[in-house]
Amino acid sequence: MARVEVKQLLEAGVHFGHLTRKWNPNMAPYIYMERNGIHVINLYKTVAKLDETNEALSKIAASGRKILFVATKKQAKDIVAEKAAAVNMPYITERWPGGMLTNFVTIRKAVKKMASIDRMKKDGTFLTLSKKERLQVDRLRAKLEKNLGSISEMTRLPGALFIVDTMREHIAVKEAQKLNIPIFAMVDTNCDPRDVDYLIPSNDDASKSIDIIMTEVTNAVAEGLAERKAEKGDASEGKSEKKDKAPKKKVTAEKPEPTPAKAEPEVKAEPVVAKATKAEADDLTKVEGIGPKAAEALVAAGITTFADLSKGEAEKIKEILTEASSRMAHLDPTSWPKQAKMAADGKWDELKEWQDNTKGGVE
Repeated sequence: MARVEVKQLLEAGVHFGHLTRKWNPNMAPYIYMERNGIHVINLYKTVAKLDETNEALSKIAASGRKILFVATKKQAKDIVAEKAAAVNMPYITERWPGGMLTNFVTIRKAVKKMASIDRMKKDGTFLTLSKKERLQVDRLRAKLEKNLGSISEMTRLPGALFIVDTMREHIAVKEAQKLNIPIFAMVDTNCDPRDVDYLIPSNDDASKSIDIIMTEVTNAVAEGLAERKAEKGDASEGKSEKKDKAPKKKVTAEKPEPTPAKAEPEVKAEPVVAKATKAEADDLTKVEGIGPKAAEALVAAGITTFADLSKGEAEKIKEILTEASSRMAHLDPTSWPKQAKMAADGKWDELKEWQDNTKGGVE
């Protein structure tokens, strides 16, 4: 993917911040200067943070997790809806439903209600209702479609949130923090960057600025999805090749019987073990509560597979995370070994059901 240039961001007005009297002091590292009572954002840092964000989002998309886009302000609604729909990701552009994440089970019931109304219309039971009842059902269906239609295919908690304007969407931020869901956001000079895991310092009020950032972000997500699709294709090809080569391996194993058997197995055994260990590295972000940064910390500590994680103790995992970064001290790894055990045993349906019934991996 071609890296966005500072000149393009400048032309889109990404560098304009808020009035100096409305600034958040924690945004000082990302502010270049002050002019005419307005803060100017350092676009070189914006480009660096955008690259970091794109890389993390691409990994999440490649792992098969959904990314929920949130933007309820007028300037961002249409842009976010269009870009998110293009990569088949859920989005919220109307009112944020309270408990959307922390009370996800109830929200899913509302979505199922919408599906049941659609079934009623298909099988003819809708026509048996009175005129007044049909009108009420239609109104309910329209209301549900407006607020929850874009998340109808989101059957479990998202792998990450992408927010435009964290000040406006503060409830979404609080819910994601409670469930240890990674937060990606466009952060203006009046916002607090400490609430966000991956921030993009930028103008979150201008439609041109939102458009260019959203384009870059969704392109990264599309790359992650393409990578996942390619991996699935390679895996299916690899299986078919193994089946074809299986009888040949048996023949070669039978031929070297007269030669001394001591030297051959010793030479072959070492590289086979080395290849096996490389191939066994798992995507730890499939465990609810583990984000890209937490996964990196665990891999650096030698926990590379679901089997390794299932044998770990919650206290030791907590120590690894805290040593890697103080920002991960709030994570609760109590259920991680249990989830990893299910993943290691290949019980994916059971794991998904468990994750759907719990909140952010916390029992």
